[in-house]
Amino acid sequence: MSVGSVDGEIRADQAPPQQSLGTAAARNLASTTKSAPQMQEITSRWLLKALPWVQVQGGTYRVNRRLSYAVGDGRVTFVQTGEQVAVIPAELGELPALRGFEDGDVLTELAGRCRQRAYAPGEVIATRGDTTDRVHLLAHGKVEQIGEGPYGDETVLGLLADGAYFGEAALVAADASWEWTARAATACTVLELTRADVLSLAERAGALAGHLAEFAALPPRATNRYGEAAIDLSAGHVGEAVIPHTFVDYEASPREYGLSVAQTVLKVHTRVADLYNKPMNQTEQQLRLTVEALRERQEHELVNNREFGLLANCDYGQRIQPHDGVPGPDDLDELLSRRRNSRLFLAHPLAIAAIGRELNRRGLVPDTVDVDGTRITTWRGVPIYPCDKIPVSDAGTTSILCMRTGESDQGVIGLNQFGLPDEIEPGMSCRFMGIDEQAITSYLVTAYFSAAVLVPDALGVLENVEVGRRR
Repeated sequence: MSVGSVDGEIRADQAPPQQSLGTAAARNLASTTKSAPQMQEITSRWLLKALPWVQVQGGTYRVNRRLSYAVGDGRVTFVQTGEQVAVIPAELGELPALRGFEDGDVLTELAGRCRQRAYAPGEVIATRGDTTDRVHLLAHGKVEQIGEGPYGDETVLGLLADGAYFGEAALVAADASWEWTARAATACTVLELTRADVLSLAERAGALAGHLAEFAALPPRATNRYGEAAIDLSAGHVGEAVIPHTFVDYEASPREYGLSVAQTVLKVHTRVADLYNKPMNQTEQQLRLTVEALRERQEHELVNNREFGLLANCDYGQRIQPHDGVPGPDDLDELLSRRRNSRLFLAHPLAIAAIGRELNRRGLVPDTVDVDGTRITTWRGVPIYPCDKIPVSDAGTTSILCMRTGESDQGVIGLNQFGLPDEIEPGMSCRFMGIDEQAITSYLVTAYFSAAVLVPDALGVLENVEVGRRR
């Protein structure tokens, strides 16, 4: 019930008359304090900061290495249809005995002879000392390589994961035997190709028989433990011993890295640039955010590009699997032990959180180090930099990279070119492209970059790291 006006009193449902200028109207005369345009996409981009950048004047960087005889060390790729898994025929060329064999019809028939098998966790796939009569292609799961310790107990020599193969000696040697026991650590899907199937096909396909015979007849090559052609040396001799002669052979076709490019055309209307340029320059702000986006894309390409990205270019001999799924201190130690002078780890923030949970569970407190005013977690003195460009799968798994950096240390390096025309940052240019008939000004913004792994052990990856919180 409203109260009426009595003897000049103001009714309760009426507002009092305004006595001063309102804030909404006052804003018309005020200067608004404003921020520069903000952008959520900007990250710390530690990889770009940590990589040493090498000037590539000619646009191409060639990595010369010693001649290596290591072949067939890749991974096999499969296709899946429901529960059925099949190997891509051309991928059988990853097996050493079939490297370089290009008869597609024969490879297709070999792929068709692969039999799919499922192994439960703990089930033995092959036993140490038994005759190797088949090659196993691991489509999915983890397999433990079990050896015998010095006192007769079991020891885990390593872990194999998706795409690995073992038992390849069965294709060329009838008396080959297993040097270790293969045991399923998880549920595994394996394709098996027997020696009998290969030989029966070779009886009909002369090209396959000739290729296998040629491979078996290859003389053993003297190599070091890295697969490089050995340098013949003599040490500890006395008197007038005959000193061996040697030379260092190089790869005949070394890999070359061309600079990749990330580009965009920035457009700014002349009316905007002319009339709305105070207190902030519109073109400069547009360019600043465009450069930030290009740098983010540059870091993404350095991690994920299939040609030069770190994940794709890590040698398969430098890829390891976590022992328990979650990234524990023993996994980080193994990753460190694969190379000398490791400079940094690179991990997704979720992986760093998983590392922290595992260290907390074991009562370990990692050290930290100050990097440009930011406290970075370290392991064994090596900083663990966050990088959200490392993918996390739908299953909640990711990878952790560890690398040695620097050209002088045979590490991982970034590649770019300084001194570009209209350069605005090292390796990035902004070139005026003109004004069109709609009065829109165009600028071509370009970044040139790449990365190179100088020797295989400069980069290692801990794969299939589980980042979910376990109950």
